[in-house]
Amino acid sequence: MQGMRWLGSIKRRGWLSIWLLFAVILMGGCAGGSPAEGEMEGETVPDDNLIVVGVSQIGSESVWRTANTASIQRVFTKENGYFLIFKNARQKQENQIKALRSFISQRVDYIAFSPITERGWDTVLLEAKEAGIPVILIDRKVKVRDDSLYVAWIGPDFVNEGRLAGEALEECLKRQGRQEESIHIVVLQGTEGSTSAIGRSRGFLSVAEEHKNWNILEQVDAEFTTAKGQEEMERLLRKYENIDVLISQNDDMTFGALEAIRKSGKKAGEDGDIIVISFDAVKNALKLVEEGSITADVECNPNQGEYVAEVIRRMENHENVAKLNFVEEQVFTAENVRERLEEE
Repeated sequence: MQGMRWLGSIKRRGWLSIWLLFAVILMGGCAGGSPAEGEMEGETVPDDNLIVVGVSQIGSESVWRTANTASIQRVFTKENGYFLIFKNARQKQENQIKALRSFISQRVDYIAFSPITERGWDTVLLEAKEAGIPVILIDRKVKVRDDSLYVAWIGPDFVNEGRLAGEALEECLKRQGRQEESIHIVVLQGTEGSTSAIGRSRGFLSVAEEHKNWNILEQVDAEFTTAKGQEEMERLLRKYENIDVLISQNDDMTFGALEAIRKSGKKAGEDGDIIVISFDAVKNALKLVEEGSITADVECNPNQGEYVAEVIRRMENHENVAKLNFVEEQVFTAENVRERLEEE
């Protein structure tokens, strides 16, 4: 079966060269201009020996997402034997579905994408399967009736990330001698329906449920953005006078929330008014861990391009591919953050 897929892949590469050459001729007849942003990477017409990969990215809503995109673009280069067709969905599922159908019509060898939400993919993924194009999920998962519609998922263990955040809070409260004290918590969640928001919420709640003195005042969707994080944190600070802990499901939201806390006259940090636990561990957030504004930051490793390339390499060599592929991650606190900062 894999041998048939590989032969089909060779045919697709030749067909794609013709298709792209035809597109170039058509573009030459237009009034100047360049292809839309992110439409293609590499040469105009790829060598038939290059592996053609179509990638649909959610957008560029955060520092983490930008780093994730960079890891993909570093790996899928002509020098490494690939031709990358990259499309930015700009946070809209309809744009991603359109991009995937474009990849199918171009008969790429592989499709990789990070789904904006978990649902709504059955039809387009069935189209890819019927076209013989393997689909690899990056970062987020999908809920489909037939798991054979994608060959592999690569990303973080979001549920475990949530548990790690809960355990980090346990350790902080233990250091403060507040294990029995009533603790009031607010949660800034990511985009509703996204795998990361669902998993981190589930993981953190599994720890919170073990502590009857932990009271979650409110969980709110702050869209993984700095602006929304600040807006929602300002509202929460007006609504609740006794917030002890902020759990923020990504660093961009945390940056906005920290500004809201500062403006309110309160101090963030273990020695301040509000303990802050964040996710992603981007460099600017790690600096705040070192300074003490963020008590713990749970890493979400953005460097997933090499993992995708490894799945493709195994498929090209007709080797078995694991369905779930977790990236390595850790938690950063004041005790260990300096070492990571020195690496960057």
